[in-house]
Amino acid sequence: MTALLAVVVAAGAALVLVEAIHLLVQRLGRRSVLWADLARTAHNPFRALVVLYGVRLALQIGVEDFGGRRTVLHLLLLALIAAAAWLIAALLLVVEDFALTRWRTDVPDNLRARRLKTQVVMLRRVTVAAIVVLTAGVMLMTFPGVRALGASVVASAGVISVVAALAAQSTLGNVFAGLQLAFSDAVRVDDVVVVENEWGRIEELTLTYVAVQIWDDRRLILPTSYFTTKPFQNWTRTGSAVLGTAEVDVDWSAPVEDLRVELRRVVGLSALWDGRVCVLQVTDATGGMIRLRALVSAADAGALWDLRCLVRERLVSWVWENRPGSLPRLRADTDPPGPPAAAPAVADGAKHDDQVFAGGTDGDQRGAAFGGGADEPR
Repeated sequence: MTALLAVVVAAGAALVLVEAIHLLVQRLGRRSVLWADLARTAHNPFRALVVLYGVRLALQIGVEDFGGRRTVLHLLLLALIAAAAWLIAALLLVVEDFALTRWRTDVPDNLRARRLKTQVVMLRRVTVAAIVVLTAGVMLMTFPGVRALGASVVASAGVISVVAALAAQSTLGNVFAGLQLAFSDAVRVDDVVVVENEWGRIEELTLTYVAVQIWDDRRLILPTSYFTTKPFQNWTRTGSAVLGTAEVDVDWSAPVEDLRVELRRVVGLSALWDGRVCVLQVTDATGGMIRLRALVSAADAGALWDLRCLVRERLVSWVWENRPGSLPRLRADTDPPGPPAAAPAVADGAKHDDQVFAGGTDGDQRGAAFGGGADEPR
């Protein structure tokens, strides 16, 4: 009965103290986001820690020996260690969330924000994993048998570490690759990348894998070591603005300058164009057609895709409506061929313009160089 009374009194006093502190922190939270997040996140672990500490202190100091006292105190110590780890993890998460709220990622110029978000998310995962491991180790060390076994475990730690490293080589490689990605700034959360011929956005970056959201809402899951061992395209490495092309095949009679004017008009009226680049060039002229390439720029990859489609559509429509004769067409000759003309006579010693490796001094030298010598048969 004495022990039960001590537990009730200690728990009640601890709850009163915790609630008083909670009300104070809530009042401070009306003026600060950090205090509001602290009152919301750390309240439960702080209450558990204070109550367990008060109950254990009351049983240890204010109550004489009773049946099962040592077991109860040991269980309370284990719970106290777990509550302390819970509170530490909650405090670290509050600090990390506060750091993330200061940098927005939903704005155009969000390079530093995405870098910070990637590093904070990775540190959060490492922190939580480290706290769990350390807490489990401290709880195990409260058992006398485990402490006695510690000396032999430490003595064989070298052999165990080698075996564990060999067994988990690929896993550890991905973990170190994840840390390298977080702090090398090679790729960040929300970066637009092209991997495995797929265009998408970095949705999640962990210590072991990277989730890429493909443009059609599929998810491509890759190990973190992929981004440290294979090449990939990062379209937002230093900025989100990119260039793109739209190609159109037309007839040789197409008015290129008029199409340039139309291209400038189209991009000038579109909100997708960022005003940096607008160029129309003839990049090929074979097969009875010429290829026009429109090079345009946009603020981000999504806007660029829509702008390329718009430019291609408007150029095709302009040719169809204004110059239908410039559409691609296949030419054919229906007249029968006449008799072949006689070949002109070539004077002795004249240079043969139809031969590369013979028919002149330069040609003979090339023929000797590629044919194995002037005196050898070719």
